Amino acid sequence: MAAPFSLREVREASSRAGRWLHRTPVLTSRCLDQLAGRQLFFKAENLQKTGSFKARGACNAVFIEKENNPDSPGVVTHSTGNHGQAVAYAAKCAGLPCSVVVPKDTPKVKCSAIEGYGAKLVFCEPSPQARKETCAAIANEMGQTIIHPYDDYRVMAGQATIALELLEEVPDLDAILVPISGGGMTSGIAVAAQEMQPNCKVFPVEPFGKFLERCLQSRQRLWPNPPQFLDTIADAIRTQQVGDLTFPILCDFAEHKVFTITDEQMVEGMKLTFERLKMVVEVASGAAVYAALHRLKEVSPPPQKVGVILCGGNVDLDRLPWNT
Repeated sequence: MAAPFSLREVREASSRAGRWLHRTPVLTSRCLDQLAGRQLFFKAENLQKTGSFKARGACNAVFIEKENNPDSPGVVTHSTGNHGQAVAYAAKCAGLPCSVVVPKDTPKVKCSAIEGYGAKLVFCEPSPQARKETCAAIANEMGQTIIHPYDDYRVMAGQATIALELLEEVPDLDAILVPISGGGMTSGIAVAAQEMQPNCKVFPVEPFGKFLERCLQSRQRLWPNPPQFLDTIADAIRTQQVGDLTFPILCDFAEHKVFTITDEQMVEGMKLTFERLKMVVEVASGAAVYAALHRLKEVSPPPQKVGVILCGGNVDLDRLPWNT
């Protein structure tokens, strides 16, 4: 399939939202290179506005909404936290009202941040269906536009600016490792990488129980319905199913080899990032770090220059996983 958005739209997203975002640094570590047996380049999205990559897609989508509808009654979204913070931040920057639906077990640090950006917080039962239904009800009642966490091409194009920056800085990467939930970031990065560096392979990194690899290899949505959350410590990537819009993009532009990482392995990668890179990252980032250090020997030929997306850093410091 042809990509539903192009590198031109990714560059437009960068121009549109750039003043509201950080161009995050690319970090290296000789110690981690030695442990991995290859060169690693860490894209520090934990240092992005709102503490995660989600600000990129949210800003692009919200500012497009503002451009197309200057009198918009606002935006609404559903999120486990990071996307909610991002949309709240973007709406504040754009001067639009915002409502955010979150599961009632969302970490306190993320809820407080959402409210801190001036958004209205609405709690729902911790299931994908409850989030979707509550969000739709608010949209119908208030006329607000839904900014989906991943199944929105505007959001994907915004997330793709990660690859734009990373490949401008390190143009000869062999591979990029991306923690995956609904697939918006992975889809965006895969589309941008295909245009900028066709030899660069984009590998999803998932929690145990997602079973993305068999779905990609068969090009079929083999997940059970209704959609559910995974039982994982990594709350940012606990959505089992990828999106209806992201799935065909992943089938055509991402690698069908998926690295499945256990909770214990994610925590190991997270802790190593704290210790070696001196970076505060959340557990989902640890998944990509662990894959970079221990799993790339499964790929033939093994990539030698690898981008690793540190997707976020919104951590409850009172509940660090190695202290529980």
